[in-house]
Amino acid sequence: MTITLYGIPNCDTVKKARKWLDGQGIAHVFHDYKKADADPAKLAAWVAQAGWETVLNRAGTTFRKLPEEDREGLDAAKAVALMAAHPSCIKRPIVEHSGGLLVGFREAEWNSALAR
Repeated sequence: MTITLYGIPNCDTVKKARKWLDGQGIAHVFHDYKKADADPAKLAAWVAQAGWETVLNRAGTTFRKLPEEDREGLDAAKAVALMAAHPSCIKRPIVEHSGGLLVGFREAEWNSALAR
């Protein structure tokens, strides 16, 4: 199973997720948004699969500091553009695996989707 974990290395939730994957002996590739940016086509695919409301991190500091006009009138296209321009607005972590997509780190969900 090929697993790619997307996130920011200093995010506490990403750290927990990486530690969990290592503890389970699950090999993964880490995509660091700070070094490799966020691909708008991939963001659009995630939004199509999970919904922009799930993929967009509206609770984070980066989103809250955006101008009001950027935060209002959100739809899928505007959310994708916002996340591409501000990768810290993407919920973390996101994991692509052969069985689908995981958004955020919830251990029970990850156990059921990834544990062997």
